[in-house]
Amino acid sequence: MITPALPLSHERREPPASADESITAWALAARGGDPAAVDRFVRALHRDVIRYVAHLCADPQAVDDLAQDTFLRALGSLHRFEGRSSARTWLLAIARRAVADSLRNTAVRPRPADLSDWEPAVELAQPRGLPGFDDGVALLELLASLPDERREAFVLTQLLGLPYAEAAELSDCPVGTVRSRVARARATLMALLAEAEQPPPVASPALAVA
Repeated sequence: MITPALPLSHERREPPASADESITAWALAARGGDPAAVDRFVRALHRDVIRYVAHLCADPQAVDDLAQDTFLRALGSLHRFEGRSSARTWLLAIARRAVADSLRNTAVRPRPADLSDWEPAVELAQPRGLPGFDDGVALLELLASLPDERREAFVLTQLLGLPYAEAAELSDCPVGTVRSRVARARATLMALLAEAEQPPPVASPALAVA
């Protein structure tokens, strides 16, 4: 069985600085009322928001609604965005609050769902460009076994490509804490992958009694 390869620390696919700079510039232009900039800003970050929310949210059916809520909050708060952090970090912080508010206000709990209900969330949350993701164990399932804080740190830095400093700002903790959470998450995931690689035990045939 082929299992998904974890991204190595040095393989984090951080977007070029110019990409984040462009997105931040669009956010600032959108703040000034430029409708084209609003469209570019939303399109550039929509997938990141979907993936982040999908990993935080207990209810896969709520992912689209939470993503929409995130952008509605962001567009309503653009007048306060000054570009001191990247627009992506600012938006993901809003997404984090949207999920937290949803969990607090509606007491969302995991509930059984048909496979068809899970497939869209898995597809949207699945990272691209990593070897082995078309076969074997889905990384999303492995991530679900991690404690929330470690899962969030791993998703932010290894899947969404945020620098550790921005992930620390978003998670409201020291950079060293983020590094520790990522390291522990990777160790757990590697152990789970190794376990998944083990062949199933072969049952010994019952000995015939003479």
